[in-house]
Amino acid sequence: VQLQAFGGGLVQAGGSLTLSCAASGGTFSRYSMGWFRQAPGKEREFVAHIRYNGNSYYADSVKGRFTLSRDNAKNTVYLQMNSLKPEDTAVYYCAADTPPLKILSEVRTARGYEYWGQGTLVTVSS
Repeated sequence: VQLQAFGGGLVQAGGSLTLSCAASGGTFSRYSMGWFRQAPGKEREFVAHIRYNGNSYYADSVKGRFTLSRDNAKNTVYLQMNSLKPEDTAVYYCAADTPPLKILSEVRTARGYEYWGQGTLVTVSS
């Protein structure tokens, strides 16, 4: 499985940005997908997760501002980010959890995923 994340860039605080993650190889519709981010000098942290059935889960820090969706026909997940804050600045990584799928507590950590994309930088200016 190969994952390619794109859509990062520079945006002003309060603005919006949509990240995409395209998967190739395997059966995408059977995967659950996640997004993590890593700010300079900080550990990688969970952002959002979407199950194969479309159910989504979010970190408290982004709940109500970010929306994760998937298009199985395009083998792609989308992270819509609204009301961006400077503290959202980070490299964002997408990841795939392949069957057998992990429990929710585990997919909130990096060990819940087998495959990772290369990361895309999001910079939010104040």
